[in-house]
Amino acid sequence: MLPSVRAVVLNYNGGDLVVRCVESLRKTDWPADRLDIVVVDNASADGSAEYLNRTYDDITVMFNAHNDGFPANNLAMRSIDDHAYVALINPDTTVDPGWLRPLVEAMEEDDGLGAVSPRMLLEPRFVDVAVDAPTHQVRGDDRDLGVRVTGVRVDGVDRLRQLHITRNGWGAESTDQGRHHWLSGDAVVAVPFDPDAPTPEHVSLQLVVEPAKDVRLGNEVVHVGPDARWFDVAVDSEPYDLVNNAGSLLVEGGWGADRGLGTRDSDVFDESCEVFAWCGGAVLLRSTYLREVGLFDERFFLYYEDTDLSWRGRAQGWRYRYVPDSRIRHVHAASTVEGSSMFVHFVERNRLLMLAKNAPLAFALRAYLRFVLSTLGIAREQVFRPMMRGSRPDPTTVLRRIRAFVAAVGLLPYAARQRRGLRRAQVVDDAALLAWQVRQP
Repeated sequence: MLPSVRAVVLNYNGGDLVVRCVESLRKTDWPADRLDIVVVDNASADGSAEYLNRTYDDITVMFNAHNDGFPANNLAMRSIDDHAYVALINPDTTVDPGWLRPLVEAMEEDDGLGAVSPRMLLEPRFVDVAVDAPTHQVRGDDRDLGVRVTGVRVDGVDRLRQLHITRNGWGAESTDQGRHHWLSGDAVVAVPFDPDAPTPEHVSLQLVVEPAKDVRLGNEVVHVGPDARWFDVAVDSEPYDLVNNAGSLLVEGGWGADRGLGTRDSDVFDESCEVFAWCGGAVLLRSTYLREVGLFDERFFLYYEDTDLSWRGRAQGWRYRYVPDSRIRHVHAASTVEGSSMFVHFVERNRLLMLAKNAPLAFALRAYLRFVLSTLGIAREQVFRPMMRGSRPDPTTVLRRIRAFVAAVGLLPYAARQRRGLRRAQVVDDAALLAWQVRQP
């Protein structure tokens, strides 16, 4: 008989996305009496939980009175005695019908695995657009800047939030002027489109830059200036998928990262391998692992709670594996905006909290010190230098980091108490754990 699995979907105002997620889970190639689908609702106000509750009699909806963030998954993981495994599935994902079987098979073959991660792909498909612009620098910013992408449209649909830069970009930024991407020199923009739609013949990019310059966009040269303009560009690339997560990494300095994020899906990701950690967006967990190591730390609320639980498990001898034959698609950052104030606060605060709990003491102290020094460096470049030059300072980033650091310091007494218990339970030495560190991808 196949083992029983509980699939948990955490919902917060998930709307049509969570309905679509549940629909895909109900089509899983697994006996219905061995798959228990549970939706934990975090006090949604959009009616999505009530809709699920009255529409599907083969799922369970657990109503949480408050929004407790991602650790609210614990509500469905505390009562798992009848289930060998627990799957966590983000509400903005869809699963292939055969997603579960390879994950269970990997677990059944290796009792030392506490968790296995699927091949999580970004939901859209992508086409490439080349953007080549001469670079310049501005005061207070030592980056080589080409041109700024402030809008993307495919068939009239706004796609800026799902845009990825696969060559020579500086990452998504959010300011009081909105979301944008700075490119640098000879860049490649991965433009997203609906995976069920035909490959678009044209896409539109909104570009802006000061000082004005000529930019090669696809096969044409266009003039871009300080007033944002839309440009149509013909698509001449084949569509492809981008990886969201293929297991999780420990980056030098104590950062968690998605393995493969933003990388073109290829045969590089066809091989199963052991990974340092797993991503809570889509994972199969062994119930025994959860009973021994514990559940999510509710102090985290959002971000790094999965890396924290992964580190705790590794320190106690559990291992994790990436299983490429299991496929899931994910609408990246559908519920939280990457680069937003909330995103920055919890990522920065929770990384420091995780290290204070789990890392060697000297390692954690260095991370706190580096955070202070880097914040001072940002203050020098974005606040003090502009003030000295008579320019307008931008304290946004500095203030966000200060608030996150103060919050992390306030949690140090709690972290110290947790740390003592975790040190007593640790069976893997720190050097072996830190050996998993990789350079920033």
